[in-house]
Amino acid sequence: MSTLAATGIKIDQIRAQFPVLHQLVNGKPLIYLDNAATNQKPKRVIEALARYYEKDNANIHRGIHTLAERATKAYEETRHVMQRFIHAKHVEEIIFTRGVTESINLVAATYGRKFLNAGDEVILSGLEHHSNIVPWQMICEEKGAHLKVIPVTEVGEIDLKAYRTLLSSKTRIVAVNHASNSLGTINPIKEIIDLAHQRQAVVLIDGAQASAHLPIDVQELDCDFYCISSHKMYGPTGTGILYGKKELLEEMPPYMGGGEMIKEVTFAKTTYNELPYKFEAGTPNIADVIALKEAVSFIEELGKEQIAAYELELLKYAAQRLSAIKGVRLVGTAPEKVSVQSFIVDGIHPFDIGQMLDARGIAVRTGHHCTQPLMDRFGIEGTVRASFSVYNTKAEIDSLAEGVERTINFMR
Repeated sequence: MSTLAATGIKIDQIRAQFPVLHQLVNGKPLIYLDNAATNQKPKRVIEALARYYEKDNANIHRGIHTLAERATKAYEETRHVMQRFIHAKHVEEIIFTRGVTESINLVAATYGRKFLNAGDEVILSGLEHHSNIVPWQMICEEKGAHLKVIPVTEVGEIDLKAYRTLLSSKTRIVAVNHASNSLGTINPIKEIIDLAHQRQAVVLIDGAQASAHLPIDVQELDCDFYCISSHKMYGPTGTGILYGKKELLEEMPPYMGGGEMIKEVTFAKTTYNELPYKFEAGTPNIADVIALKEAVSFIEELGKEQIAAYELELLKYAAQRLSAIKGVRLVGTAPEKVSVQSFIVDGIHPFDIGQMLDARGIAVRTGHHCTQPLMDRFGIEGTVRASFSVYNTKAEIDSLAEGVERTINFMR
């Protein structure tokens, strides 16, 4: 059994913390390689969810009874944990959302609506997920602003030279991912941010694929907004955070109206609550926010550096094993990547590969991965995507490679 690089921790000890991994799928032991879509949850996260509903289920902030106070305390503790996790300067810069998609929509609909004007420009990259494309298209259409796209190189990297030429006095917003969900490419976001700031543009970073793998220090990066989804970092679905610089969040109008985001309501006028509650209307996803704290605890106990080192071993091994199979072509070969490996097989549709692997208990993702423009850039309909987490093993990658080989032989 593999060991976690530089720690001596046994992978079987890590796997024991994930109940879902210990099952048969189609009569075979589950091999879960779809971690870029969502990763699995350790027992401590599941237990935190159950504990809230069994012991502390109550609405937060406005109640004075014991359950409400306990729930509020646990909920706000997670806000402080996330502040530390990304090194935000102020705790009120942490806004709870349903995840990266809602966070991006919030910024586009509030900052974008207030500060974008006709003729202004928004820059995205060709690596972006649809959730970091469509909201900007919508607000640009509404405001008469223009969308510009940084091209992607043959190996799957952002073309920084082209980015420099796209920046102009009309650039107002730059929105790029920290790491690509389709290719795994780690983008040079510090340089991207610095260049944008030279043009007085603000920068939003989609951190969905980075939060479980890469160190995040929003003050060092100097990004204006950073978005995280809980379910891609061992936490529950349906929750995440938007980080925003305090001075920007204070200038932005609320995203939704309702309870909690108000100070006082009359039919004549409503005054809005202070940060972060101005952006948290209604009853939030209390249980899942509370459980997110346990996901961070899991990551911090193992250490991001150790997790990343082990996942890099898996990534390199997978690239080696898959590229050695006749007819397999790797898509996305940038030197700096998180643990995502996309590939195609000559003459066989990715869906067929995925279905044949599923019959062997191997879960991978197939299709365009919500990055249709990126697939168009490479002239393909989609890929098979294997993505690895700290609980995966080289033996599972061997099974993946064997499954691909068997599928090729069967289909031909």
